[in-house]
Amino acid sequence: MLFSGANNTLTVVRNNEMIELEGDKQPVGNYKDAKPFTLKEFTCQAGDIIYLFTDGYADQFGGPKGKKLKSKVLKEILLNISTDNLNVQREKLLGFLEEWKGDLEQLDDISVFGFKV
Repeated sequence: MLFSGANNTLTVVRNNEMIELEGDKQPVGNYKDAKPFTLKEFTCQAGDIIYLFTDGYADQFGGPKGKKLKSKVLKEILLNISTDNLNVQREKLLGFLEEWKGDLEQLDDISVFGFKV
């Protein structure tokens, strides 16, 4: 698999362990100090689950203190649900997000894409 990313990581769960391929710290669009994106190569194995996501899920405000969820928590959730069927994972991610944000407004786009090799 080849990967190039802008700001966000590509996350692989393999045998209940997380492997992360870091994206470059720059946006996709017009950027003053833009450099060519780094192309990373990764060898997938059967059973790997690959996750790509925007910052919207992790940046969602909510919880008891109305704070951001943070990417560390999202990655913990992904690791915890990675043994579930992908449809079940989707439902758990949606359910957790709804509970987290409560009555607060969703402020950003939220995309989480996962597939199993």
